[in-house]
Amino acid sequence: MAVILLPLLLLVRAWQVSCIDAGSFLQAGDSAIARGEWTAAIQHYSAFIDADPNTALGYTKRAAALLHQRKNGDALKDLDKAVTVDTSFVQGFLHRGKLLRQVGRFDEAIRDFTQVLSLRPGHKGASQALSETDEAQKSLGYAAIFLDRGDAESALGHLDRVTLEYAPECVEALMMKSRILYDRRDFDGVVTEIGKVLKVEENHLEALLLRGRGYFYLGDHDLAIRHFQRGLRSDPEHSELKKEYRKAKLLDKRTKAAEEAFAANKFRVAIEEYQSAIEVDSNHTLHVKKLRLGLCKSFVKLSKGQDALRECGAFLEMEEGSLEGLLQRAEARLLVEDFDGAVADYKAAVQKNPQDHGLRQALMNAEQKLKISKRKDYYKILGLSKIASAVDIKKAYKRLAIQYHPDKNPGQQEEASRKFQEVAEAYEVLGDEEKKGRYDRGEDLEPQQGHPGGPFGGPFGGPFGGGGGQQFHFQWG
Repeated sequence: MAVILLPLLLLVRAWQVSCIDAGSFLQAGDSAIARGEWTAAIQHYSAFIDADPNTALGYTKRAAALLHQRKNGDALKDLDKAVTVDTSFVQGFLHRGKLLRQVGRFDEAIRDFTQVLSLRPGHKGASQALSETDEAQKSLGYAAIFLDRGDAESALGHLDRVTLEYAPECVEALMMKSRILYDRRDFDGVVTEIGKVLKVEENHLEALLLRGRGYFYLGDHDLAIRHFQRGLRSDPEHSELKKEYRKAKLLDKRTKAAEEAFAANKFRVAIEEYQSAIEVDSNHTLHVKKLRLGLCKSFVKLSKGQDALRECGAFLEMEEGSLEGLLQRAEARLLVEDFDGAVADYKAAVQKNPQDHGLRQALMNAEQKLKISKRKDYYKILGLSKIASAVDIKKAYKRLAIQYHPDKNPGQQEEASRKFQEVAEAYEVLGDEEKKGRYDRGEDLEPQQGHPGGPFGGPFGGPFGGGGGQQFHFQWG
């Protein structure tokens, strides 16, 4: 008898020690949670489960700690185990139901809440959770109906209700919402909403594709490429992921080539590369702005005024009021002699940065050119360019003075007289080295007294003789 009882006593003693040790693990886990040490708590609860795998409480406590670390999948496994080892564990079914609802698995959540009510009729928490889950499921259905009708605004209202009130990690609702936001080009919203999806399903391919596109259109191509690569690791043959990955890489390659050509003063090459980059995706507004500005600056460098004006204008339509855009357009306007426009752009630039002396000087120069443009163009009157020599100026004057002398135009004396005086006035300035210098610099000239004479004396004198009706003798020697 003693031989039989001794082993039994030893087994009982071992079981008592085991229970005491297991209980200490639970206490240690609870203490760790009180200190905010969630990883340590999980380790203690795991030790309890190892010591007593048939007690549901250990799984439930560890699930709570795992949820705090956003390890929803692991937490759900623990709750599954809890209700398996104890099929009447009310709290296990209730917590699992809430977690299932949170991630949008509404049918399964409803089954758990119903099970709680069968175990404990009238349970207030389960009744409320069941009602809320039913509402969430209905709202998700309504959202789908409104989307089918093309009413995205109403669909968003129902989706917000699902994700904000009942199921913040409902993948189906978050994906529906993200597609709507993407169509509206709300890429910040897409990135935010898809981020929630990836916390639940880290390899969700459509989510990786959509979030990658969101980052792409926000201008963060590196993050976009990483999302596409991550998806392709799961499915190397995914056609859309491959397409977006290649597009992002190509755009970066062509943009880099354009910028390098510009930096090397190869402006014609830069223009070709900028235009080629735009063709990769003309809907990439944020990046196309950058490319348009590059085109604008390149055309300015090549003194192609009209082309520069077109591209600078396109850039400013996309980024209204940009200081750099205003300055480049002002330069383009100077190239096409739109001095009023150039002055307006420089004034707008100065208003944005009134302390910049360089801008003020540029404005003064543009105003001077505007002033010059509004006075008589003596070079144009003589039919000359602004680099004409003194000899060219004198020859042009002699030729035009003969052509427009009133006595040579008896049928149009009034018009000829006006033109003759313009020619003489132009020579009065350009034929004088000091006056020409002041004129070229845009300085004011003193008002002329009487009629300018030119090299032939008075307006109708010199080798042409007197007034109308006289004989003219052309003597140049």
